[in-house]
Amino acid sequence: MSTTTVPKPIPEPDEFSEPFFSGGALGKLRLPRCKDCATFNQPGVRVCVNCLGEAFEWTAVSGRGTLHTFGIMHQRYHPGFDAELPYNISVVELDEGPRLNTNVVGCANDQLKVGMKLKVTFDHVAEGVYLPKFEPA
Repeated sequence: MSTTTVPKPIPEPDEFSEPFFSGGALGKLRLPRCKDCATFNQPGVRVCVNCLGEAFEWTAVSGRGTLHTFGIMHQRYHPGFDAELPYNISVVELDEGPRLNTNVVGCANDQLKVGMKLKVTFDHVAEGVYLPKFEPA
């Protein structure tokens, strides 16, 4: 009987998300900031959530935030994550406002608490692709 390891899916950055995924190489969490109203937006947006502007500049943010909510995954949805079960899927509200879907690392799942302070760390998953994850601050 042979076992085959299935790799995790890897994001494929495009022109609207590349600075987000490559920022980890510099140790920087970068977000698109609207040139019209200065609102920080989530990566991949094409229209500002505040003013509907379409011009953005990628800006490094603090990398600090608060655990807004989370869930613990016990069921396999993709075989690439089998070795990590159970794992958390978390929503972190950045100090700058936007919320990111991510994982909290460096902390047991039973220690997660809504409202806990977090800081960014990066998981280098492929050439030019760094996934921001968060750890206790």
